[in-house]
Amino acid sequence: MATETKYEVSEDLKLKYPKKYKVYLLNDDYTTMDFVVDILIGIFHKTYEQAQDIMLEVHKKGRGMCGVYTHEIAETKVMQVLSKAKDHGFPLKATMEEE
Repeated sequence: MATETKYEVSEDLKLKYPKKYKVYLLNDDYTTMDFVVDILIGIFHKTYEQAQDIMLEVHKKGRGMCGVYTHEIAETKVMQVLSKAKDHGFPLKATMEEE
């Protein structure tokens, strides 16, 4: 004996995409340009040429955007930058801003 089940499906289902956050590196007077390039290649998976361009932007404009990520990934990248910079004795800072 089979029982019949009825379901209602709402056609008004709307998906929201997660907010995105831009991650920036901030310029300082002590962190070497080579270290910034290493961070960009290692943490943000940039090519050497992309890393050079972003590093120069950080140097000339005071900050450079490394990428756009969901909140959790952006937060993780910021923490990775701060941790690696601290381990190497540099005051390099990274921030995240809502897109």
